[in-house]
Amino acid sequence: MSVASPIKITVVTDKAKTSSVNSKDRPFPLEWTRNIGIAAHIDAGKTTTTERILFYSGAVHKMGEVHEGSTVTDWMEQERERGITITAAAISCAWNASWGPWKGIKQRINIIDTPGHVDFTAEVERSLRVLDGAVAVFCAVAGVQPQSETVWRQANKYKVPRVAFINKMDRTGADFFRAVSEMREKLKANAHPIFIPIGKEENFSGLVDLVQNVAYSFEEDPADQLGMKPKTMPIPAEMAAQAKEYREKLIEAVCDFDDVIAEKYLNGEEISVEELMLGVRKATISLQFTGVIPGSAFKKKGVQRLLDCVVNYLPSPIDVPPMQGQDSDGKVVEAVVDDKAKMAGLAFKLWNDPFVGRLVFFRVYTGQLPRGMSLYNPRTRRSERVSRLVLMRAIEREEIEVAYAGDICAVVGIKEVITGDTLCDEDFDIRLEPPSFPEPVISMSIEPNSKGDQEKLGVALQRLVAEDPTLRVKTDQDTGQTILAGMGELHLEIIIDRMKREFKVEATSGKPQIAYRETITKAAEGEGKFIRQSGGKGQYGHVVVKMEPNEKGKGVEVINETVGGSIPKEFIKPATDGLLEGANNGVIAGFPVVDAIIRITDGSFHEVDSSEMAFKMAGIFAFKEAMKQAGPILLEPIMGVEVTTPEEYQGDLMGDINRRRGQIQGMENKTGACIISAHVPLELLFGYVTDIRSLSKGRASASITPSHFAQVPNSQLAKIVETNAKGPART
Repeated sequence: MSVASPIKITVVTDKAKTSSVNSKDRPFPLEWTRNIGIAAHIDAGKTTTTERILFYSGAVHKMGEVHEGSTVTDWMEQERERGITITAAAISCAWNASWGPWKGIKQRINIIDTPGHVDFTAEVERSLRVLDGAVAVFCAVAGVQPQSETVWRQANKYKVPRVAFINKMDRTGADFFRAVSEMREKLKANAHPIFIPIGKEENFSGLVDLVQNVAYSFEEDPADQLGMKPKTMPIPAEMAAQAKEYREKLIEAVCDFDDVIAEKYLNGEEISVEELMLGVRKATISLQFTGVIPGSAFKKKGVQRLLDCVVNYLPSPIDVPPMQGQDSDGKVVEAVVDDKAKMAGLAFKLWNDPFVGRLVFFRVYTGQLPRGMSLYNPRTRRSERVSRLVLMRAIEREEIEVAYAGDICAVVGIKEVITGDTLCDEDFDIRLEPPSFPEPVISMSIEPNSKGDQEKLGVALQRLVAEDPTLRVKTDQDTGQTILAGMGELHLEIIIDRMKREFKVEATSGKPQIAYRETITKAAEGEGKFIRQSGGKGQYGHVVVKMEPNEKGKGVEVINETVGGSIPKEFIKPATDGLLEGANNGVIAGFPVVDAIIRITDGSFHEVDSSEMAFKMAGIFAFKEAMKQAGPILLEPIMGVEVTTPEEYQGDLMGDINRRRGQIQGMENKTGACIISAHVPLELLFGYVTDIRSLSKGRASASITPSHFAQVPNSQLAKIVETNAKGPART
């Protein structure tokens, strides 16, 4: 057992003793603030959990239901119709913990409810980038699902401490301990129960708190139908041995993070409730430990205990390391959480509100942001004035005069801003690291129905692209058509729907086109010459290159290896630009080229006739010639497909996957359901979810996530080349 104490936790329960970094005017000290996200696989119950949190914390007075389309955070028409979350909604509430050092102290909890569908993964990405902690929700029946893994990786990337909520404990087939072991196996998480369930499925009736050594009963009380006051009771006798076993395991796990607990444990001394609670808090904030809580949000069981865990175990803005950025010289600068420091924060989301105009969702990392302040944008090198500041309550807004360090708010009045921009004091030289977003995998053409729609389409696309970093728009050079590229069929479908409803654009969309790629398989040389003589000054550019395959995922790299000034320094950049431009259109079907190293080895120039344009053209020609000889191949996007189906439809669905050129990767049986994992080319997945529903009488479900690119089989190559030579869309 390793003993370490890397994290110091200060618990402040008296407002007079809060840190000096707090402004005396702020309503909630930093120590009493939590910024959390609710993240999970689609249908695990994130929005229902958020809805219950808002009800129990008093932020709303009636519980909304996803199936009724009445939830607070799913406020878009498209979300309510489909019963899914599309856009991350921010909302604030307050909570008095029922136990622990902060008992009775009102804490501000800023929550972002994120989507679970892979097509909207950018919403999760940018939310986790600005949060201090997260609640990862898992389904007690399905356990760890593909999008759960994606969300977990995103949280790891941004170093977000988290607790796990195993939801739907009331459902048939629910198994809390299996879900915990799946977290360990599939997510490699150091997951330990901090509560264990009393009963399961329809008999799920309470929780045992392993830290406090007490139990909570959710037995229905006619006088308390909303479950406002779960009864506290001693641990049932039949569960005493199990509770003792799991409490021992919890203490053992926490020993790695707390010297005091480790010493007491090794000496066989009693560990107090508060010591263990602080030990779990340290362990959680270290990112090396995840506490797990069972519950059922829909049946109103365990949500208050989850809120206690958010307060007691997830970090405040002071408990996490300062956000790092760079100054104009590329040196690391820290935005230390302090109300009295110079202001800096990150614009992580844009939204066009029909009543207010452009809302910029903003996380203040340091300093204060008063209404009317001018904010400097290092990217545009311009300052803009904040005309209004609002706290978001999903679609509703609360006007505020000032936002403090650690706050998440929305700014009105900033025009020239994109997702990931730093906004700061003019004399604070810092650029915070923006969130990174995945590349689009699917595209479709869109044609306005009339000239009037043409103008509205331009405005709509401009706004939608500003809001959504995974939506790309371009005009096809060959056909003049407008091409939309996004993360999946549903993503593009929602964009088209929003254009019609919000921007009143009537347009016809074409069949989605696939984002194929081209690459090379061997080394080759190429030479490009651009010579024009037509009286007067001529044009002369000459570039010799060597091309070779690059590592997967490295893209196209151009390296200058010329010697002796065979190409003057001022013409190296245009030659490089030409090579990169050539890489935008490969030689098989005109798709972008990936994973190649191009070395400029030689060339020549003319004292009078050489120009930047000539060398750029020579670069394009050299690229085309080298690629033709470098064994070019076409790559297609392959998706990871996970189908959950009753066993009687297993054979039909596997046959369907095989017909789609799919490769089955594995099968697993869970409580009467069969889970089939496969890799299937994206080209053959259009309408897949609809097809499997008809094959299984509506009982199968599928999740589809981007996996990798693979070579197109020769049998399909001619068809794809022919289709895309005529087709409008290339991404």
